[in-house]
Amino acid sequence: MYHSKITGLGYYVPENVVTNDDLSKIMDTNDEWIQERTGIKERRHVSNADDTTTSMGVKAARMAIERSGLTTEDIDFVVFATLSPDYYFPGPGVMVQRDLGLKTVGALDIRNQCSGFVYGLSVADQFIKTGMYKNVLVIGSEVHSRGLDMTTRGRGVSVIFGDGAGAAVLSRTEDTTKGILSTHLHAEGQHAEELSLIAPGMGKRWVTDIIKDNDPNDESYYPHMNGQFVFKNAVVRFSEVIMEGLQINNLKVSDINMLIPHQANLRISQFIQQKFKLTDDQVYNNIQKYGNTTAASIPIALTEAWEQGKIKEGDLVVLAAFGSGFTWGSAIIRW
Repeated sequence: MYHSKITGLGYYVPENVVTNDDLSKIMDTNDEWIQERTGIKERRHVSNADDTTTSMGVKAARMAIERSGLTTEDIDFVVFATLSPDYYFPGPGVMVQRDLGLKTVGALDIRNQCSGFVYGLSVADQFIKTGMYKNVLVIGSEVHSRGLDMTTRGRGVSVIFGDGAGAAVLSRTEDTTKGILSTHLHAEGQHAEELSLIAPGMGKRWVTDIIKDNDPNDESYYPHMNGQFVFKNAVVRFSEVIMEGLQINNLKVSDINMLIPHQANLRISQFIQQKFKLTDDQVYNNIQKYGNTTAASIPIALTEAWEQGKIKEGDLVVLAAFGSGFTWGSAIIRW
């Protein structure tokens, strides 16, 4: 049995910075209100047709592949996590394959929203552990800004989300003391509608229904979030899935060198940090400047933490996420 090791990391965010003050000019909100509830100061929004979910994923992927010391010829498989694909179908995985000029390798799309990158890592890890693939490219990329209700009506959700992409190359290693030690995935679909985007979808409301009704008050095609309910569940599931990973590997909270939580809300991250009695040096947050970039948030934060020298060889790195579905997961990594 092999292990999989992260050999390259990369990220990309649009140049367009949108501050809380910018949002206050188009909706009834203000910097203090947003920071108090989310910790967010600014986020990035795409501002031209060149930045799409796929193209941002490609830019992040190129950086990750270059840093891994590999070439596109070495990539055996692609896993792409997103809730905001360029097209309803096909998914962005095959489009990345095309735009990177990869050979006819498989491309898989992951639809697990905020926990999508952790799910993607787990899938890639299994392929590598079994010996099926040697180098797998995992991408998380999102364009939220084009699908948000940027009015006072939608402020509870729209102020939270930003655009961006992150990527990692997982490669085979025979050193079973390093790399991804374990991954842990969960879901609780009974709460699926508490954080969801209902339309367009084949189940209840398709494009033809939206056009037919032409209802200016129709909110079915904007994201819906029961904020307090999501928060309460998130802090519980974050804690559970982190402890699950540590216990399976006979590790303790004190062994964690770096915890990178999904950047859903700074208050959630702070709650987990305080509960586990971790120092600021043991937790990395960047939601303050990027907002919640869903499947992209962990790879962006992981890349930044690594670039800043906060992750070193031999460190125990824990990734944890919770989001729509409800889905959640963790990855325990020995760097």
